[in-house]
Amino acid sequence: MHRSIFKAASTLLAVSVAAGLITAAQGPSSREASASAVQSPVQLDLRGIKQSAKPGGYEEYLNNHKASATSAGDMVIEGDAYNQAEGMNVSVLPNYQGVQGNSILTQDSGSVTWDFDVKKAGLYNIRLELYTEPGKDSDIERELAIDGAVPFAEAKNLVLNRVWKNEKNQFDQDGRGNDLTPGQVEEHLWQDIALKDSSGAYEDPFLFYFSAGKHSLSLNSVKEPLVIRQIILSAPAAMPSYSDIAAKYASEGLKPAADVSMKVQAEQAMYKSSPSLLPYNDRSNPAVEPYHVSKLRNNAMGGYAWRLPGQWIEWEIEVPKDGLYQIAFKNRQNYLRGLSVLRSIYIDGKLPFKEMQTVTFPYSSSWQMKVIGPGGGEPYLFHLTEGKHRIRMEVTLGDIAPILRSVESSILELNAMYRQIISYTGTVPDTFRDYNLEQRIPEMTQVFRESSEQLYSIAKAIEGPSGQSDERTSIINTVAYQLKDMADKPESVPSRIETFKTNVGALSSWMLTVNEQPLSLDYLIVSSPGSKLPQAEAGAWTKLVSGTESFLASFYENYDDFSADDNKDSISVWVTSARDQAQVIKRLIDDQFTPKTGIHVNLKLVASDVILPSTVAGKGPDIALQIGNDLPVNYASRSALQDLSAFPDFGTVKDQFNASALVPYEYGGSYYALPEQQTFPMLFYRRDILEDELHLKVPQTWDDVHDILPVLQKHNLQFGLPQKSLDSLGNDVANTNIVTMPPSPAYAMFLYQNQGQFYKDGGAAVDLDSETGIKEFKQWTDFYVNYKIPISVDFANRFRTGEMPIGIVDYTMYNKLSVFAPEIKGLWSFAPVPGTLGSDGKLHREVGSSGSATVMFKHTEHKDAAWEFMKWWTGKDTQVAYGRQMEIRMGASARYPTANKDALTQLPWPTLDLRKLQEQMQWVRGIPEVPGGYLTGRNIDNAFRRVVVHGDDPRETMDNYVRAMNEEITIKRKEFNLPTEK
Repeated sequence: MHRSIFKAASTLLAVSVAAGLITAAQGPSSREASASAVQSPVQLDLRGIKQSAKPGGYEEYLNNHKASATSAGDMVIEGDAYNQAEGMNVSVLPNYQGVQGNSILTQDSGSVTWDFDVKKAGLYNIRLELYTEPGKDSDIERELAIDGAVPFAEAKNLVLNRVWKNEKNQFDQDGRGNDLTPGQVEEHLWQDIALKDSSGAYEDPFLFYFSAGKHSLSLNSVKEPLVIRQIILSAPAAMPSYSDIAAKYASEGLKPAADVSMKVQAEQAMYKSSPSLLPYNDRSNPAVEPYHVSKLRNNAMGGYAWRLPGQWIEWEIEVPKDGLYQIAFKNRQNYLRGLSVLRSIYIDGKLPFKEMQTVTFPYSSSWQMKVIGPGGGEPYLFHLTEGKHRIRMEVTLGDIAPILRSVESSILELNAMYRQIISYTGTVPDTFRDYNLEQRIPEMTQVFRESSEQLYSIAKAIEGPSGQSDERTSIINTVAYQLKDMADKPESVPSRIETFKTNVGALSSWMLTVNEQPLSLDYLIVSSPGSKLPQAEAGAWTKLVSGTESFLASFYENYDDFSADDNKDSISVWVTSARDQAQVIKRLIDDQFTPKTGIHVNLKLVASDVILPSTVAGKGPDIALQIGNDLPVNYASRSALQDLSAFPDFGTVKDQFNASALVPYEYGGSYYALPEQQTFPMLFYRRDILEDELHLKVPQTWDDVHDILPVLQKHNLQFGLPQKSLDSLGNDVANTNIVTMPPSPAYAMFLYQNQGQFYKDGGAAVDLDSETGIKEFKQWTDFYVNYKIPISVDFANRFRTGEMPIGIVDYTMYNKLSVFAPEIKGLWSFAPVPGTLGSDGKLHREVGSSGSATVMFKHTEHKDAAWEFMKWWTGKDTQVAYGRQMEIRMGASARYPTANKDALTQLPWPTLDLRKLQEQMQWVRGIPEVPGGYLTGRNIDNAFRRVVVHGDDPRETMDNYVRAMNEEITIKRKEFNLPTEK
């Protein structure tokens, strides 16, 4: 008996310890939670912060016109009264979607211009009455020009959100009883939207100055079509305070509603601004509704996905009677320690009063019940009439916005100063040399001192009265101290330049973190004032029982198994990427493939290194997805893969791809894979540095590159050439699912632009010792030998600081820069790579490509079913759906580089950028894979390093390594009974 009691106690102790470990993994300890639960929201004192306006930005524009009076009244410009359309065909739509009058449909490229008269000079808001026309499922972007010129930088990128909702109000479940993430569909609606900053740097809508008289207004399409009914120029509305509203309640005799309580589950949102705002499962506490100890339930909303300024979620409530109500939110903000996240709260599309513009939700690791109010126990009261109403919460930055604007301005100024310093010192200064920087750059110490004072002021504002530095301000204080010390000791600047660059980069990362305002919601309650509200957290006993049951359920629940279908005629598909990708693929299979074809699929998520041993053991899959370019020929030469060209409709299927995408999968005249992804290099450049500072043009030929290199090097700036291929997230493919090192993208570019080739005699030998191969190898290495281009670089960081303002890199870097470096948004672009003038008179811009593919294994019993799956998976509709779903879940950083030509055009690229990609795509050539070719890329890299690092002769070096490559190819061809080199 005592033994049984001891065993039970041990079990409960183990459960308690496990629960403690889980809690620790999810957030801070309970001691921290109790401390943070009572802390008051941080109030930021901005009086000591000097507002530094970014040149050409909105703040500078507003300062130039702040003396101007606001406008007197509204002025309406009808959409169909446009005067000019360039680059697009404008369609007039009478009485469109239930709205009387004429509207116009503007396309995703081109511009529309309206002329109008302004009677009274002043500052105006600009609002659009618009309808979101179906497009590529991404936000709509426009550039605004007044009288032919963009008034300020932020007007180049005006974002208009689409409206999204869950496809179903009731969540579907999988075969194990777990809730599935609901599909997201767009709700096409008429909206009245005021133009404002998409980054959240300014809370209020933009103000535009118009003098009295004639003006023109142009909207240039950046992305997505849009229906416009009217353009309204209006006076900025004065927002009443709560005291004004309370006085109005009293004067109108409004009374609090009695005995009313309405609860709305947060995951049952009516509308949202982004499809990435998905319901999710939260098992941090049994009091989260609904809750299950072992099954996954979509019981929370928001979380980390709901963090970016401008994102909003809206719920609908049915109010039973007229009266005054309080609003409460069950929330958890366990993301920003020591800070409050902010939300603006709208009722029926309007801010009820000024205080609702910035509602604070303090940090706590526990769930909290927050009644919206000024504090002290008294709630704000909201007048709601009988019927339906909508409550919207939008992410805002509040007092953090001017801090972020100031930090961004400091970062740009410090990076500019860094470039100026290295123009004299280089990136690796001589420690024994006095560069006399204070004489050469007289403004340096002043910039350092002013930036230091500014950063100290920002840190003080964030720290508040306590003045204690913590993780929120440590990097700010570090940079401020370094700047002050460098201003006092300018002779120490050269020796500290690397640390300076690193600290400014860390400051940029800090800005990204603080810009994010995540918040989780369980439910919201609209009730009579003073109503008793539920406890936010479950009691200790409930948590103990729930933890025990969850522990026991962990022995039989398997959340990682995607193969719920045990049908004996099903096909097995292995995917080697990550869980998010596997979940999206599984959902597409269940929703589209199986219902349409009747073919059942068992999907498994596996590590990439599992496929080869499983295949050898005879336990491999029927189909493998996301296989590197080097594997299909490697497997095909060992008779492990199915020849896809044997299927009758293969010719039709392969027409979906560029011929270059299929080159790596051809072996012996047959094809053994279908392309999924295809990536290739593009030329990235910083417009603000290349064009504005250095007055250089984007190079079109390699002669142009040689012309700009001395100018760059005069300022100790660098030109970048690609060394390694990247995957869709901008990572080195050598660290993902590519087993061997592919040939250098830079060498492939030079070789192909001069009609060279990697192999000859059908892959029997390497052709890099030809005259073209040697010549282009020398041209490639000369960039490093003669111009000292860095061999290995972190392009994203150097591009961000401006140290490398131009370089050639895989086009997926676009995704990374869009998210990683918001402070240079609008300051960079990309273009086709420089070309070589051929004997045909054409400018050849050829580049090599990399990618991934899907393969069918030869042992597959259900070959026709597997072929149907491969066609479906690589087809246009599925690739578009998958690409859009990945962007929905993970944002723009996960934009999918599909190999399907038509699918690429349907992904949400800005129109002009898509055209640049398509222009370069015409010049893409595939790099063949041959038996024994796994040493080609490695030996090219070895030869490169012998020449660049050791100073060996290019011709002799390449000849030596070509012999090594050919020996390996010959060995493999003999092994597979293939003809060898003639």
